[in-house]
Parts: sequence; C-alpha cells; structure tokens
Amino acid sequence: MITEKTKHQPEALEAVVIRFVGDSGDGMQLTGTQFSDTSAMFGNDIATFPNYPSEIRAPQGSLYGVSGFQVHIGSVAISTPGDSLDLLVAMNPAGLKTNIAALKPGHTVIVDTDAFTKKNLEKAFYESNPLEDGSLENYRVIEVSMTSLTKEAVKEVEGLDNKSITRSKNMFALGMVYWMYDRSIEHTVDFLTKKFKSKPQIVEANTKVLKAGYFFAETLELIPNSYTITPAKMDPGTYRIVMGNTATAWGFLAAAEKSGLELFLGSYPITPATDILHELAKHKHFGVKAFQAEDEIAGICSAIGASFAGDLAITTTSGPGLALKGEAIGLAMMTELPLVIVNVQRGGPSTGLPTKTEQSDLLQAMYGRNGESPVIVLAASTPANCFNYAFQAAKLALEHMTPVILLTDGYIANGSAPWKIQSVSELPDIKNNQIREAKENWHPYDRDEETLARVWPIPGTPGLEHRIGGLEKDRVTGDISYAPDNHELMTSIRAEKIERVANFIPEMETEFAEEGDVLVVGWGGTYGSLHSAVKEMVDNGHDSIGLAHFNYINPLPKNTAEIFAKYKKIVVCELNRGQFASILRNSFDQFKFSEFHKMQGLPFGNNELIEKFKQLSNS
Repeated sequence: MITEKTKHQPEALEAVVIRFVGDSGDGMQLTGTQFSDTSAMFGNDIATFPNYPSEIRAPQGSLYGVSGFQVHIGSVAISTPGDSLDLLVAMNPAGLKTNIAALKPGHTVIVDTDAFTKKNLEKAFYESNPLEDGSLENYRVIEVSMTSLTKEAVKEVEGLDNKSITRSKNMFALGMVYWMYDRSIEHTVDFLTKKFKSKPQIVEANTKVLKAGYFFAETLELIPNSYTITPAKMDPGTYRIVMGNTATAWGFLAAAEKSGLELFLGSYPITPATDILHELAKHKHFGVKAFQAEDEIAGICSAIGASFAGDLAITTTSGPGLALKGEAIGLAMMTELPLVIVNVQRGGPSTGLPTKTEQSDLLQAMYGRNGESPVIVLAASTPANCFNYAFQAAKLALEHMTPVILLTDGYIANGSAPWKIQSVSELPDIKNNQIREAKENWHPYDRDEETLARVWPIPGTPGLEHRIGGLEKDRVTGDISYAPDNHELMTSIRAEKIERVANFIPEMETEFAEEGDVLVVGWGGTYGSLHSAVKEMVDNGHDSIGLAHFNYINPLPKNTAEIFAKYKKIVVCELNRGQFASILRNSFDQFKFSEFHKMQGLPFGNNELIEKFKQLSNS
C-alpha cells in the first residue's frame, strides 16, 4: 500500500476518469451527476456512464447490488466514459471488489473505512480485509472514516434521524473529489437548496458534509494538490449536459413544432425507456399528450389511433415491449400511418439485464413481425444525437407514411454528454401528406410519385370518409381486397416505399483513412468506443484504418457497397452475436465480414478493441 506523504505542485491534466461506487442507496448516481454538471459548467468536455443494479433495492453490501457512476472529463474531445480509472471512490467492500481491477496501477482509491466491517467483508466474499492484507499495495489508498466524519459534521443540525445523516456521506466523498480536481462546490450547494427547499435541515446537513469533505481533502498530505483540467475547445454555441433519453424526448418536441402537429405519446413504463415518458409528461404547455397505458399493446394502439386522427404519434419501450408491440407495428405498416417506435435496448433475453446495455434487438426491429412488413430502422449513436435521430425518425415517418423504429440503448440513454442547443428555425422542414379538404376523385391510397407515400386524410372531414384496418387493401380505394394480384402488388409497393427512403437519407461518410487495410464497422451506441479506439490506432501510426458507423439501418445508405470496396478487411463490432453482420452479408455477399462481439451488459473497452484491430492489421 502506498503510504508515503508527499506534496506536489498542481498538475495540468488533459483528461481524468472517475468512478463512484457503493450500495444502491448510497447516492452514487447523484454524486456522479453533480460532479459531471459542475465540470460541464467549468467548460470541460464530458461523457458519463451510470451503472446500477436491476433490483429496486438490492441487498445491502452485496456484490450484485453495487451502483456506480463513471465520468470522463477533459480539456480535449471526449467520446467515451473512459476505460481505465484514474480515481475510484468505493463506499463499501463490495464496491471495491467489483471495481478495483479497472483502476490504473499507482492511482488513487478513496474508501470509507467505516463500511469495512466484518459483516460487509463477508458479504463481498473477502477472506481478509484488503485495507490490511497488502492486496492494494499497487495503489494510492486514502482511508477515510467517512460515515463517522459525516456524523460529526452534522451533529449540531436538529431534526435529523440516523438514516438521513448516514445518507449524506456521499456529499463528503463529493467534497473530497471537488477539492482534488479544483471544482467549485457552489453548483451543488445551489442544487441542494432548490431540491430540498421545503426541508431546510436536509439542505443544511448536506451542505455541511459537502464542505467537510472538501476541507478534509485539503488537509490530507497523501493527496497531491488539486489537479487542473482546463476547459475544452468546442464549437461556439450554448451547451448543456443532456442524457440520451432526455435528448430523445426533446427531438420529438422539436419535430412536433416543426411539423405543426400535436405530439402524442402512448407508452408503458419499462427500464430503461421510462425517462422519455417522464420528460414528455412535463411539457403539456407544448401541447404534448402523454398517456401512460396499462400495457405495451395499449400504448402502441393508442398511438396508432392518435396517428389516424392526425397527431405526430410515438410509443417508447425496450426489447420485451417491442416483442409485445409486434402485431400492432404490422397494423401501422399495413394501414400506412406515420408512427415512431423507440426501443431503448437492454440486455436480454426475457427480463435479462434490464439496467445493462446491449444491441441484441436489431433483428427484432428488422423482421419481428408476421408477413412481409418492412419498416424504417434508425439508430442513434451518442446521448446528444438522440435529439437529431428522434427528429429524423419523426420526419421520415411523416413524410413517408410508415412506422419508423428508432433504436437507442441503455448506454447512451442513461449516459450524458454536452449538447449544443439548437434553434427550431435551424432544423429542416417537415412536410406531411395530410389532407383536410375533400377533393374530387380522391382515393385513400393515392400516392406521391417520388416517395410512394399515401395521402393522410383526417377522419371527421366531410367527403374524406374511408376504410382502414389490418386486412389487405385495394390498391386505390382502400376497400378490403382478397385479389391475389392486388396483394402481391401492395406487398411490393410497401417494400419499395421503404427502399426509396434511401434517396432521402445522407450517404455514408467514413472517418480517418478513406481507404486502406481495415474498415471498422459499427452501428448505434458503440460509436464513442469505436471512434476512440480507431483514433488511438491512427495516433500511434496505424494510418490505414477507417471507421464507418451506421445510423441508418433500413434502408442502408446508397453508397455502402462503394465504401466497403475501398478496404481489404472489414470488421463489424457489435454488442450482440453478429446481427448487423448478418444483415450486411445478406445485402452484400461480395464482401467478407469479420466480427467482434461483446455481451456482458457493458460497452466496448478501448484496449479490447485496439487488440482486435491490431490483429487484423497484422494478419
């Protein structure tokens, strides 16, 4: 164990990775969020990764009950929450045991020694106390009686029970980290004052503990003087930290404003998508109608009804809910009504890993319906661009009169990053095919020649009466038709309508080498990890590697084959068993695709990706 007492001059760092871990009731998510927000206000670039147990309240002190929050801040561009840790804050033995392997040798771990009781050590399956047995000798260990010092800091605050006092210890840890990285505590003081304005004793207690941790760190000789991480150079504009789910909700708000339609959300709560429902429910003043349905099927069917009535309609879910919505998605496809289905992917199958990330719903999004029922499939790739792809999903649904499935995942939905605030006036126009006045010789399946989108007659309009439903339609009148030739034609038209969307989406653009030995292919939320790994390869002299990251899955960009032809080897990296690789093989059998998979409920790590890319480069 490193115990020498040293003093160093402040050291300027480009970036630092910090992880807070403890029991699910220790407030690690709040602690990490406050540190992130404070650093963002200072001007650092940021990426975060919350990681918490599936159980609402897992057994205290258990290994599977550990809740964590990782934040990567820097004066340079940050694309991932980081790989190896510079600082680990462990509030109990279980947090230490499950996370110490991620800490860089020689770097700092702060532990609450009050939590290292015999009982807690046994729960974490420690045979001996790691603070005493020498197993942490490769790290700088800062032992703090955090719980005791917290109680001492609030002993004069009246009206607090022991539980409230103990729960304040996360503020002690936060205060210490604020001092170490030269952050001001004022943002958190303001936050506490506003959040607990009706409970002044809670505000007073947490503020006292926060300051106690800050000044305690200042007195420790084991901690070097506070580090300096200067503001990052970013494009001019106004920024705010945003979570992926929040950005998704705002993208739909912007689309409703731009299209001139009211927004309807019909949804059923499910981890990790529920925050979209929570966010949109806040905005009734924008005309949002948020309906919490009794189940997944009712959620999507209410959205289909709202679309029939002329609203911009969306429904949100995760993998199990997407399975339940399958039949209704087919109904929306058959009736050719605009609808956006958001699937925030999580680890599966069944209940699986509901609070962990995965990309295993891609084939379900592509094919998880009976009959020939193609829909548009998009995938957001960062917390910030969830806004853009929610907007784009709504635009494509309205302009092409078809359901759109927008895939995000738990990693980017719960993660956060700086988002440059956009004005609605800067966003592209959204057109739709609504008709509100009867026209002579109109038919419900009259189509736009360019997009094949049918017209969108609004019910209740005199002269626009028409039939709609799940049975096959006559190609013109919309009446029920069992004619064999008509069914084949309508099936082909619905498929071609989706294929023509390729004319309205951007072509693929690669990053780094525009041609060369290796092309790394990814889609959705793996972008930050893949970009970071490829960049490191290029920075270290491997200048013949490129990155192609897909946001448009169905249809694929028109120049996809042209891009693939420029590289000798192609590796598809996914958090599943190769679903996107299967899609690419079906579409481009002239190319050979290598695969790299991970299914651990965690994002890719930099080191594992670089090792794979080096193998390909050298083989």
